[in-house]
Amino acid sequence: MVADALNTPRLVADEDSSKRRQILDGARKVFMELGFDAASMNEIARSAGVSKGTLYVYFADKNRLFEAILEDEALEQGKVAFNFDPLRDPETTLREFGRAYMALLCRPGGGSWIRTVMAIAERMPDVGRRYYANVLDKLIDHLADYLRAHVAPGDLAIDDCRLAAAQFMEVCKASLFLPFVFQAAPAPSAERIGEVIDSATRMFLAAYRAKQA
Repeated sequence: MVADALNTPRLVADEDSSKRRQILDGARKVFMELGFDAASMNEIARSAGVSKGTLYVYFADKNRLFEAILEDEALEQGKVAFNFDPLRDPETTLREFGRAYMALLCRPGGGSWIRTVMAIAERMPDVGRRYYANVLDKLIDHLADYLRAHVAPGDLAIDDCRLAAAQFMEVCKASLFLPFVFQAAPAPSAERIGEVIDSATRMFLAAYRAKQA
């Protein structure tokens, strides 16, 4: 009896987490298919396979539900391992990071979230700010920290490492991201991503590699 009592809170918590995940998965499909404005709580409840009453137990409104999905998206992106070991050489690190970064941005469904956030950011600026801070800003900081580790020993000559990190990430997107996010072209192939990242890396190092005496 004691064991059953101890296990009951865990079972309830597991069921609660599973139901929340079920709702988020259903809502994700609706938002991706219809966009934020056209999505309704009724449609989300149907997609998630729950009653509307159950939906409101977990989320007060559509705005909070959408924010929860963005928080979930940020956590998933945070799980992608970028190797910023300061002992690795800049050329190898930048090439590998660029490829992984663009594969993440241009993955199936990735463009839908960015389009949706951009569409509502003016009306819901807090949502846009949190998404930027939790996903893009943190990544810029990580890359900037890596670059600083190579400025000190004289491998790179960079005055503003955060600016340089943002520059590299933007150059990586050239000819890949905008056509994809605006649905003017399908997701780029790994080969095409590699070509663009190789070019971006050469440009970056031509500008910031320390000149040898």
